[in-house]
Amino acid sequence: MDQFINLMLFAVGSTTLFYAWTPVLGPTSKFHRDLPPTPVFAYGESKEAATVPGPTIEALHGIETRVMWRNHLPSKHILPWDPTIPTAQPSTKRGIPTVVHLHGGIDEPASDGNSNSWFTKAFREVGPTWAQKTYRYRNLQHPGNLWYHDHAMGLTRVNLLAGLIGAYVIRDRKVEAHLRLPTGDEFDRTLVVFDRSFRTDGSIFMNSTGNNPSIHPQWQPEYFGDAIIVNGKAWPKMTVRRRKYRFRIINASNARFFRFFFTNGLRFIHVGSDSAYIEKPVRSKDTLLGPSEITDVIVDFSESKSKSVILANDAPYPYPSGDPVNEANSKVIRFDILNHPEIDTWRIPKRLIRYPKADLSGVTRTRYIAMYEYTSNIDEPTHLYLNGKPYESAATETPKVGTTEVWEVINLTEDNHPLHIHLGLFVALEQKELLNVEEFKGCMTRFNDAIRCHIGKYARGKSVNVPIHERGWKNVFKMRPGFVTKILVRFAYIHSHASYPFDATAEPGYVYHCHILDHEDNAMMRPLKIVS
Repeated sequence: MDQFINLMLFAVGSTTLFYAWTPVLGPTSKFHRDLPPTPVFAYGESKEAATVPGPTIEALHGIETRVMWRNHLPSKHILPWDPTIPTAQPSTKRGIPTVVHLHGGIDEPASDGNSNSWFTKAFREVGPTWAQKTYRYRNLQHPGNLWYHDHAMGLTRVNLLAGLIGAYVIRDRKVEAHLRLPTGDEFDRTLVVFDRSFRTDGSIFMNSTGNNPSIHPQWQPEYFGDAIIVNGKAWPKMTVRRRKYRFRIINASNARFFRFFFTNGLRFIHVGSDSAYIEKPVRSKDTLLGPSEITDVIVDFSESKSKSVILANDAPYPYPSGDPVNEANSKVIRFDILNHPEIDTWRIPKRLIRYPKADLSGVTRTRYIAMYEYTSNIDEPTHLYLNGKPYESAATETPKVGTTEVWEVINLTEDNHPLHIHLGLFVALEQKELLNVEEFKGCMTRFNDAIRCHIGKYARGKSVNVPIHERGWKNVFKMRPGFVTKILVRFAYIHSHASYPFDATAEPGYVYHCHILDHEDNAMMRPLKIVS
């Protein structure tokens, strides 16, 4: 038994697009009542139904989802893009390349959305690793929260800014029913949060001049928008009842971190992080979410002493040492709380789902992953690399199927980088500060060899504890600048001892990358080759 979905990509707005071989004018996205309609790219089963974010795909554990991704985008982009960075470009220079990655999915390489597996309208041109029109998502992994988005080489940042994002949930009633967490469309809500800037005509604003225009005419190291968008609306409000709600919050921003908190002191009760449940509920007054991270929380509005509360944000941008938030980007969503109390049958269990803990005794190899930023003679970033290598260099990370590795991630930049690993799940174990970091960085810049540069001599500063609600299995984690972050990576299912039902060693393989999209595009991404 499986479900088949035919999802298409459209340009919706004042841009002409081609659908069923006929030029037509698509609908638009209305982000705010005071803004004119905005031209966007969107996912949907038809051009009339296309939305930003796209439709939430609800999947059941053990039942396959097959999606035929079809490209109906126009010949030219609605945002500026930079051909001087590694970019998917059709030979005819017509058509917008796109390919979809299911973030958090454990699937075969051909369905993973490799950046070079792009295709243009009607598959007229395809990338060098393109293999198939229909993607197969097996949904054999544990239940949890995922999301899908564009992953085309060098265009990810602009394609997502244009609107190519959507949520994906895997449910397993046998595993989840006994938890008695809030359920149903009213009480179990996905919140896709991102930032955008707009021109007065309603169109999305993106700076068209690079920070090093003589090197990269357009590329900027980070994109930040003035308006905070939740599920397609800027600064929305939601009426809630005095009872528990479940919010699956996805940070779909290009570069913005969010540190969420409630202005009246309401607490988050964490039940999951990224695509997995945690073992026990954890209460917190705030929560930091990097780009592409997902937090799964319960909020009990019966505990509110006020009739209204704002979910707010106070994370500097860039994070952690950038500008403070302002009036616009400090507010996310307002909840208006009904007065009368209600009987609430939902509960917070003492235990959620217990997966195997990180076991260092089974580790087969330790790898060192170094993060570098390179600058021009005016001290502006030009590009970023992992392990000092471009994406095109041969894979150096070649784990075996079914094994567990330790990765020591060395952040030699000034930014916090959310590292995302395709296929593999990992547990963050510790974060250790680097001493004499400039001295160590000088050696690493010269030799790019952590052992030769005596990392043990430098990685002995203060330790920063991993937040309790982030100590479970994740697919993204925030790498502190000037720290070494130790993670244990598992290339197998975490909920069973079963082997992958697909060939994970097949081409085109997988990748790992920084999920600040402007960094990923230029070119903080490396191939990940699984071997047998």
